[in-house]
Amino acid sequence: MKKIVQFIKESHAELKKVIWPGRDDVISSVKVVIISTIIIAAVLGVIDVLLLLGVQVIFHG
Repeated sequence: MKKIVQFIKESHAELKKVIWPGRDDVISSVKVVIISTIIIAAVLGVIDVLLLLGVQVIFHG
């Protein structure tokens, strides 16, 4: 039981040392993630359509 209490105390002490990002940093990071996701989805969509058209040309005509 002493080890558990010690672990919790040490964890709490370490979390006090963490420099948490500010609101602006979080919003900026979220924007980057959303824009990157949209761009990658668009690129994969275009590749999917091109591959589909290629398969249709090969097997249907």
